[in-house]
Amino acid sequence: MTMALAATARPVLWRLARIDFDPVRQRRVLLYPEGAMFLNDTGAEVLGLCDGTRTVAEIAGVLSAKYGSDVSTDVTDYLSSLAERELVRDAA
Repeated sequence: MTMALAATARPVLWRLARIDFDPVRQRRVLLYPEGAMFLNDTGAEVLGLCDGTRTVAEIAGVLSAKYGSDVSTDVTDYLSSLAERELVRDAA
């Protein structure tokens, strides 16, 4: 079971992880020492907002406004699953 990040958490990528672009597959990818994870556009957008200054709630608010529906649960679940894998952490 995934432990959810608090809405007040300020997520940031793990210091050894980075977002890159795979020219062969024409997709963004999250690279880290143990592997790689292909990202869809939404996942890349969520991670792009994880700069350690925005809270989970603020990230969800930005994306909810952009997509016209409440994506808070989806954003929290996605970031929590990445936090469980230690690819995202709370900057606090």
